[in-house]
Amino acid sequence: MSIAVTVETLASIPRPPVGQILSLENVGYDAFRGSAYTQAPRIYGGQALGQSLVAAGLTVDRDRQVHSLHGHFVHPGRSDTPVDYHVERLRDGGSFTTRQVRAVQNDRTIFLATASFQRPEKGLEHQTPVSAPATPPEELPRLEDSLSEEELSEATWLLPLLTNIGVEFRFPEEYPRLANRRGESRPPRQRAWIRTPERLGDDILVHAAGFAYCSDLFLLSAALPPHGRHIDTPGLQLASLDHTVWWHAPFRADEWHLYEQHGYRMGGGRGLSRGYLFDRDGNLLASTAQEGLLRFRD
Repeated sequence: MSIAVTVETLASIPRPPVGQILSLENVGYDAFRGSAYTQAPRIYGGQALGQSLVAAGLTVDRDRQVHSLHGHFVHPGRSDTPVDYHVERLRDGGSFTTRQVRAVQNDRTIFLATASFQRPEKGLEHQTPVSAPATPPEELPRLEDSLSEEELSEATWLLPLLTNIGVEFRFPEEYPRLANRRGESRPPRQRAWIRTPERLGDDILVHAAGFAYCSDLFLLSAALPPHGRHIDTPGLQLASLDHTVWWHAPFRADEWHLYEQHGYRMGGGRGLSRGYLFDRDGNLLASTAQEGLLRFRD
């Protein structure tokens, strides 16, 4: 029996506890265990990203901060079974530290990641990506409050999004997915203010992992708007293949930041998207890239 989608229903949905998701149990030398807090059969990709980064960071001197994470999704992860993260210490240099993480579930590798950490230092600075002005998040409604009655009645896709991921988001422009559902095409660009809905303390590593967790949200779907398709289009087979995050400066993942996403390429059944995270002053704080399977079957 399907649940009627109403604003009240969506507002009452409990969100996954991101802080608990990013809190790992030490189960051996350089081995850690993470759990999911969701009813979905598969774990959200951001969980593997965030937990892998925490596992890697727990083996690194705290005077070093993560600057990159490169991950490959090998198999889907199950939400009803803990994930074990095995860390290999590849390098401990004078400035950089490198770790490899293997996420294992039921003796099968589901995710591989390489993380690099650097001792903070000063140097030349500039940035090329510039984001257009956006309405502040405090002046924007929640997505469910912005939908028409008809759109809301068809928004069954919002239930798992809010229940299984738990990232808070607000769109300064119409979410292209809504236009695609009306059969309209849009440019391969979308942006949203994002944050974790709960405070995450003051650990820099946890906030970096908090953004890694958030960074998977919407990113691959940015390649679909020009084709008038969306991730609920019948016949779509979607899966993340690899994902990269670069951190340019430390920031709090539990505060609002503008996440701008561009779908740069579609072809061969795959899509490629890039993302840029800005603070309110337009400073570029992080960049992302993701390639994924976007295969349509009759």
